[in-house]
Amino acid sequence: MKLYRFSLLMLVLGGSAIAQTQKFTMAEAVNGLRTNLAVKNISQFSWAADGKSYIQAVKGGYLITDLKTNKQDTLVSLTQLNRSFSDAKLKAVPQIKFTGNSNGYFNANDKMFWIEKSGNDWKVKTAASVDGNASNVKMFGDNQTFAFTVKNNLYVNKNGKTIAVTNDSDENIINGGSAVHRNEFGIDTGIFPAPNSEAVAFYRMDQTMVADYPVIDWSVTPAANHNIKYPMAGQKSHEVTLGVYNIKNQSTTFLTIEGEKDQYLTAITWSPDSKYIFVGVLNRGQNHLKMNQYDAATGNLVKTLFEETSDKYVEPQHPLTFFPNSNTDFIWQSQRTGYNHLFHYSLEKGLVAQITKGDWLVTDILGFNEKKKEIYFTSTKETPLEKHLYKINWASFKIQRMDDAAGVHTGILSSDGNYLYDTYSNAGTPRSVNIINTGTAKSTNILTADNTLKNYQRPEIKNVELKADDGTPLYGKIILPTDFDAGKKYPVIVYLYNGPHLQLVTNTFPASGNLWYEYMAQNGYIIFTMDGRGSANRGLKFEQAVFRNLGTTEMNDQMKGVDYLKSLPYVDAERMGIHGWSFGGFMTTSFMLRKPDVFKVGVAGGPVIDWKMYEIMYGERYMDTPQENPQGYATASLLDKVQNLKGKLLMIHGAQDDVVVWQHSVKFIKSAVDNGVQLDYFIYPGHPHNVIGKDRVHLMQKVTDYFDQYLKK
Repeated sequence: MKLYRFSLLMLVLGGSAIAQTQKFTMAEAVNGLRTNLAVKNISQFSWAADGKSYIQAVKGGYLITDLKTNKQDTLVSLTQLNRSFSDAKLKAVPQIKFTGNSNGYFNANDKMFWIEKSGNDWKVKTAASVDGNASNVKMFGDNQTFAFTVKNNLYVNKNGKTIAVTNDSDENIINGGSAVHRNEFGIDTGIFPAPNSEAVAFYRMDQTMVADYPVIDWSVTPAANHNIKYPMAGQKSHEVTLGVYNIKNQSTTFLTIEGEKDQYLTAITWSPDSKYIFVGVLNRGQNHLKMNQYDAATGNLVKTLFEETSDKYVEPQHPLTFFPNSNTDFIWQSQRTGYNHLFHYSLEKGLVAQITKGDWLVTDILGFNEKKKEIYFTSTKETPLEKHLYKINWASFKIQRMDDAAGVHTGILSSDGNYLYDTYSNAGTPRSVNIINTGTAKSTNILTADNTLKNYQRPEIKNVELKADDGTPLYGKIILPTDFDAGKKYPVIVYLYNGPHLQLVTNTFPASGNLWYEYMAQNGYIIFTMDGRGSANRGLKFEQAVFRNLGTTEMNDQMKGVDYLKSLPYVDAERMGIHGWSFGGFMTTSFMLRKPDVFKVGVAGGPVIDWKMYEIMYGERYMDTPQENPQGYATASLLDKVQNLKGKLLMIHGAQDDVVVWQHSVKFIKSAVDNGVQLDYFIYPGHPHNVIGKDRVHLMQKVTDYFDQYLKK
């Protein structure tokens, strides 16, 4: 076991610790980092088209900054824009996409506006109407044509004229929607414009065969039912096809994709010459992927480029990334070696090379410097607790780190690859923003944010590294009370998630990770959090350790944290609490029922209670179907374990939850009643899966009060 302290920056006003006596209000603890305690940032950063300057939004307009001279000028102001409007003037600067230093476009007042610089002023050049109910607005590469959806149909606007691409009257046939396959597999859009802007591919999702699921609106009298389609594990799933609309011919062709009707179509990518579309065809069992090439004009299969299989699951999460000025060579991101890495493929030669290698993963491709044959990316190469910026030569495979500061970095690469916008934070750095010259690696700071928490009473935070039962390192942190006295014993709250695609413990600001933890530390609690196996950014073996048995390995790992806490002389093992939301709510409830002697108090929010009632795409990936894995589902189900409850349990659910549907906790309450078991329960009307905004302050006060009532005394 290793125990060491975070490097926590403790700034003091005037060199006196007396300044650090302020305590967080609950509103600050919950929403402060988004409101009065927000850390300064650069808003809407983008590289200018000339590659020699960058653009940022400020109140009242946009600034452009010359990279060499650092000279700043107003690019466009709200006043300039409003001169073009006689009525319906803009109240705030719209989010402008600049397509050059003297032109751009934005969407406002149910219209798309194209603007251009005229002398020292800016004027609206043209405008096109956008339906007031439009969503999923997507601009094409020509910066003129755009597509959007209204309800369940897709439309394209070209030269100011709107064309209906689809006309499905059944609201359960959805064209161009972004929620295909319930946003798994990296899917965030259903509209895919061709690079030449002459065609658009789109998802057509038929969910007529999926059972209706009621979501009740309690704000009206009588209450109103809104049915959604919610495909539950082992049941009927929706069926997806991919259409290609030719704008000139105003005709649609559907790709001829063989396989199961309820298979998944992922990683949709056009070839740069707009002749072909690539589709990752994944079977419903999610263990066999085919990367297929289709002719965009005919919809016919050209060939299967490669296949990936697994005895557990294959999870494609990224489209293909073509090399600059190539119609044949591309990068495929794959976890086939156990970590997400970059693979160079050619349409003619197949696999050319594995570009990145190692027991770490690539988290994002930032772009290319074509002249130098460089690929820029972010990865966990240094440590799973951080992300850094790198470049690699795709011919020699020479790799170089581009930043030099600890922490979690994100980057935006200029189009020519000569400059990298780097923003990061770490335990002691609220935010630092730098421009990196990718040739010289010289870094120029353009923002060092003040510590907005410097006047507050801050806790001591220690990094903890434990070992799972197979020797795998587990990273956690312990947050001590602000008035810590090693001679006293304190109550502990374990906050956990421990599910796929999320990581709680990273080297970011604030070091605690959450101001509510610090609020609790200011009020006499120890907080502990740790990422057990199943969590993100540790590779496939770590993630897949939970396969077919959600909840079991995770609890074993979290027990290592419990054992560590019990070994500390200042921890009161009789006053341990646990809290989590969603998967964390499932874990909280699991602990209270499957290991009922560990925690005195639990607060479970939006919990999965029975994985048979969770969605197909996520649920079947990690658990297979209930028919294939009845024992795994039975072990994970909490409906038949409620009689084991010994401690105090508060369960919370959003009444409009369409992710973990309300029925999970309602059935749990029924089981509690049937078994004569008492528990506490609270709902949030009007809220879906997460309670956000001002009501989240109410939520966290509810959680805090429950711990105060049953754990603190």
